[in-house]
Amino acid sequence: MAHCLVTGGAGFIGSHLAGRLTSDGHRVTVLDDLSGGSASRVPAGADLIVGSVTDADLVERAFAEHRFDRVFHFAAFAAEAISHSVKKLNYGTNVMGSINLINASLQTGVSFFCFASSVAVYGHGETPMRETSIPVPADSYGNAKLVIERELEVTARTQGLPFTAFRMHNVYGEWQNMRDPYRNAVAIFFNQILRGEPITVYGDGGQVRAFTYVGDVVDVVCQAPDVEEAWGRSFNVGAASTNTVLELAEAVRVAAGVPDHPIVHLPARDEVRVAYTATDSARKVFGDWADTPLADGLARTATWAAGVGPTELRSSFDIEIGGHQVPEWARLVEKRLGSAPR
Repeated sequence: MAHCLVTGGAGFIGSHLAGRLTSDGHRVTVLDDLSGGSASRVPAGADLIVGSVTDADLVERAFAEHRFDRVFHFAAFAAEAISHSVKKLNYGTNVMGSINLINASLQTGVSFFCFASSVAVYGHGETPMRETSIPVPADSYGNAKLVIERELEVTARTQGLPFTAFRMHNVYGEWQNMRDPYRNAVAIFFNQILRGEPITVYGDGGQVRAFTYVGDVVDVVCQAPDVEEAWGRSFNVGAASTNTVLELAEAVRVAAGVPDHPIVHLPARDEVRVAYTATDSARKVFGDWADTPLADGLARTATWAAGVGPTELRSSFDIEIGGHQVPEWARLVEKRLGSAPR
């Protein structure tokens, strides 16, 4: 069994991954700054290092002390829609934080590096998005993810670090951060219901996405270190079926047992209108998997969210680019947070 580092392992996808690796018999260490996660989500038997991937000294000490065999890098600043207004945070965390981990992996002989990328690398590309498409990110978040994919390709070729990158999208499920006002539509919708607020949808709600249950992603990711055919490649991982955001909102209120809960439409924001992927390559390499039906995944998430209860919104960062450059939709979020638009 391997000693695995899971960055972001106290957060959403990372905590599910850490739990699976632990149950499979691996030794697991989690590195997380707890800005969006919780120590309570770290599975029993796993060690927790509280700190950020941006702290190069901390990363070097952790790798030198623990001598990890495998790295699963799931820590990130992931509020894609606002990423261009927090450039220092986005690139500092998603690029330099990743570089710290890659350097430490090379210095200590890590045998495999798994990177949590995103379909944001494609931008406004043709759909379904395919790995053979030329990535043209539409925002700073997608740009940062693509930078690290390409750096891993260079590192694998010149320095021999095996890696696999997974371009995930619209992952939902238990343990999402319901405090976050900027991302995770499913968690936002459930929290709005629990708080007695209308569900808010940007524009007409016709944005098309493939909403993916977290367990389906984790099943694939865990295989990567042992499937050499996957090394040196980036794969789309997500559900095969699509829904509009408005359909999602309607399904969430059904799952929560309030099918008539009000839905209100906010001004549209600048975002990719249609984003879903072809997952043929991943299903060929890792074996086909049965997507968890949206209704089933939402039912599980609804049970969990009801146990959490209504949650106060909180952002862990400040918008860096203020004034008229703050999008109107972000100003609405700021008002909900009780802070003045910057």
